[in-house]
Amino acid sequence: MSYEALATQLKVLADPSRLEIIDLLSCGELCACDILTHFEFSQPTLSHHMKALVACGLVKARKEGNRQMYQLNQARFDIVDDALRQLHRSDDECICKNIKGGTC
Repeated sequence: MSYEALATQLKVLADPSRLEIIDLLSCGELCACDILTHFEFSQPTLSHHMKALVACGLVKARKEGNRQMYQLNQARFDIVDDALRQLHRSDDECICKNIKGGTC
């Protein structure tokens, strides 16, 4: 994952309400109405947050009748987790080794 792609994912996650939504969805799939009962903001505000989470691929959405259902995209979270771990490498893999005369 590129630095730009990782930064985009982290920007979406940098909102406290979105982190709380992610925490709720970690228990399993929920409909928007169930997520909304947990917050004191409006349905349009929830839609804004969900749109951002879905657009960056961290959450999957599907329609079930007249309900909008959401679930975590675990594969995307694994990619973000791996990318973050790459930033914190061992000395043998450190990016500064690629800089002329660089040492860690």
